[in-house]
Amino acid sequence: MAGRFSGIMEKCLQTVQNLTKSQTTRNGLIDEIIRVDHAGELAADRIYAGQLAVLKNSSSGPAITRMWEEEKNHLDEMERLAASHSVKSSLFSPIFALAGYTLGVGSALGGKEGAMGCTMAVEELIGGHYNEQMKKLIEVAPEEKELLEILSKLRDDEMHHYDVGKENEGEKSPLFAPLKAVVQTGCKIAIKVAEKV
Repeated sequence: MAGRFSGIMEKCLQTVQNLTKSQTTRNGLIDEIIRVDHAGELAADRIYAGQLAVLKNSSSGPAITRMWEEEKNHLDEMERLAASHSVKSSLFSPIFALAGYTLGVGSALGGKEGAMGCTMAVEELIGGHYNEQMKKLIEVAPEEKELLEILSKLRDDEMHHYDVGKENEGEKSPLFAPLKAVVQTGCKIAIKVAEKV
């Protein structure tokens, strides 16, 4: 009888450990998603602010303004999620903000095509990033319907920004290919950093 009780206790302990591990994985993933996406939306907000500082009175000013307004809403949404889930922002958020603004100004100095090429490069990568996050969330925490809906909306908005960049001839920038490579590499590095701190 003692052996049977011991076996039952071991199974119970194993189940509790598995549940704890699962909960830790679930909570860790949600924290990571919110921290990374907050950092990304902060950087995006600053990119469009930088572009608008240079191109406000140009023909692309209204399109950049509309995209910036959407990014402000995205950032507000991520700040709300961070507060409700008690997720601290990345320690590197000030650096991401500065880098975003610098990228925005720098790309806009290349005119409409430079700014829109930057938009295309960023949003293409971020659209895929949101897709990957949604896949992970469905696997680990499919009950997180609200977060899945938010990520889906953000992804759709980012892909719309990509389309705006394409419609505004972002690919015609003479520096599009190297800009895309640099921007997407920088975004990947920032995502990895924000996943951890």
